[in-house]
Amino acid sequence: MTSTGRARGFIAIALLPALLLFLFFVIVPIFWSAYYGFFDWKGIGSAKFIGFGNYAEVIHDPVFWRSFKNNMLIVAASVFGQVPIALVLALLLLRNAWIHKFIRTSVFMPMVLSSVVVGIIWGYIYHPEIGILNFLLDRLGLASWKRQWLSDPSVSMYSLMVPIIWNYIGPYLILFLAALQNIPSEMDDAAKIDGAQGSRKLFSITLPLIWDTIKVAVVLCISGSLKAFDLIYIMTGGGPAHSTELLASYMYNNTFSIYRFGYGSAVSTTIILISLVLIAGSQYLMKRDNR
Repeated sequence: MTSTGRARGFIAIALLPALLLFLFFVIVPIFWSAYYGFFDWKGIGSAKFIGFGNYAEVIHDPVFWRSFKNNMLIVAASVFGQVPIALVLALLLLRNAWIHKFIRTSVFMPMVLSSVVVGIIWGYIYHPEIGILNFLLDRLGLASWKRQWLSDPSVSMYSLMVPIIWNYIGPYLILFLAALQNIPSEMDDAAKIDGAQGSRKLFSITLPLIWDTIKVAVVLCISGSLKAFDLIYIMTGGGPAHSTELLASYMYNNTFSIYRFGYGSAVSTTIILISLVLIAGSQYLMKRDNR
């Protein structure tokens, strides 16, 4: 056996345990959930086969479509909020040393806190009586802007976007920093010789070189947004009147609150299908030929 063959064999053997764990804990449960989506099942006892009944109910449930609309807002806020902000901060960290500590503290702090703690913190910030946001608005003479930020259906969903964006900028910042630092120094030298500086260098050299990393970040944004649950559950629980309900919380409430495991399985399978469609669409739109 050649050295190349031995190296490939070693890599395959090294990856096998992780692959088996991934198949057992991720792939198999996905198909198992899709299977139970065809049954009326309460989690215990016998399961009654009802075909596409659960999926038809999902499609005709207005609460599902409300949660779908809310989730699309979260997806948009994540893709057009987290990714650009993380990219700008990564560029700043490479250029300006004096703001390194401030950016690292403000961006990386949510990464060391649990989502429950982040939800509680922002719940106090938005509190109508003791929250710092309404307090600052009052002090600045903007009392008319004060709101019941998490209780008013007209603003509650938009209020949740802020902590969601803030909470998940850190991972993308690390991703972009690694990509920017891996750009060969020869590229910078060639750009200086050609007179490419500032925005011209950014859009003509830097972004094309890290475009694949940006595509990965968008995929992570979409998949992460469609399974967003913990912050919403802690801060609003999906209320008031389902105004902040997301697909994951909708699935959770139907599965574990009213014990409709078959219906919850159908919802989770629907979420996976929506995620695949959105990811495939985003990757098509971000192909280099379409830019």
